[in-house]
Amino acid sequence: MSCAPNASHFPIFLLLGFSRTSIPHGLLFFLFLTIYLATILGNVTLVLLISWDSRLQSPMYYLLRGLSVIDLGLSTVILPQLLIHLASGYPAIPAAQCLAQFFFFYAFGVTDTLVIAVMALDRYMAICDPLHYALVMNHQLCARLLALSWWVSVVHTMLHVGLILPLCWPGDAGGHVSLPHFFCDHRPLLRASCSDIHFNELVIFLEGGFLMLGPCALIVLSYARIGATIMRLPSAAGCLQAVSTCGSHLTMVCFVYGTIIWVYFQPPSQNSRNQDMVASVMYSVITPLANPLVYSFRNKDVKDALRKLLRQEEKVN
Repeated sequence: MSCAPNASHFPIFLLLGFSRTSIPHGLLFFLFLTIYLATILGNVTLVLLISWDSRLQSPMYYLLRGLSVIDLGLSTVILPQLLIHLASGYPAIPAAQCLAQFFFFYAFGVTDTLVIAVMALDRYMAICDPLHYALVMNHQLCARLLALSWWVSVVHTMLHVGLILPLCWPGDAGGHVSLPHFFCDHRPLLRASCSDIHFNELVIFLEGGFLMLGPCALIVLSYARIGATIMRLPSAAGCLQAVSTCGSHLTMVCFVYGTIIWVYFQPPSQNSRNQDMVASVMYSVITPLANPLVYSFRNKDVKDALRKLLRQEEKVN
């Protein structure tokens, strides 16, 4: 598809992902506002608990605190803009703001997947090599791994932003380009472009696939060794304790990686836009909410720290 003479590098995008839904925009606004407030409350509470309680100072909680900060950023990149669009009824976003949203969404999202892979390494060391756990998985190593995750994510995101910048989009008489999505995501931006996007698609499958393959391989190998170690444990109580420490993490691994692979790594001919948008909602909106809920409800130490904090608040009042 070739671009018409009036095609622009910097149009105004109309995010029409929820324009055809039968659900009233007022109800959607209330729903997403509730999710956003719950996400902020859950992740901020988790960050404060881990920072405040001395029992939550292990490397696992250090990484979990970093994950909560990332989830706060991921949710804030998407939901405030969506709420403004739902409230105003005019879902327009300038190209520069759209690319900025794309950059930060990608940066937070990729870092999220890398940190989840690092947490698999932490669980592997805790269960398979507990004698060396404190020596290897210290806060200095965790800080370096978090910094490396951010660095890889930013470089990856800059590559894809650089590949998007030369593209053109055919607009209407007012210079508006319709995107059938609720935020500036990669696939909708490419589909709406009239430029040649074959190289962009190739980079998504090769570079993006390689970036996903590494963390996935680390997670699979870690849990293969964890499974073999659990099977050799002599007591049923020990097996249950080991499984419980991995259950929350495995839940989020399946949730996050499953939706990402569904949206970004299927051939375009097999993609359904409605299904893609549902998967995007699950990943970009529900995942930041689910992380603190999954880790708090399934974690005795976090629940004890929360009870201790609430008791102190009651004494103060």
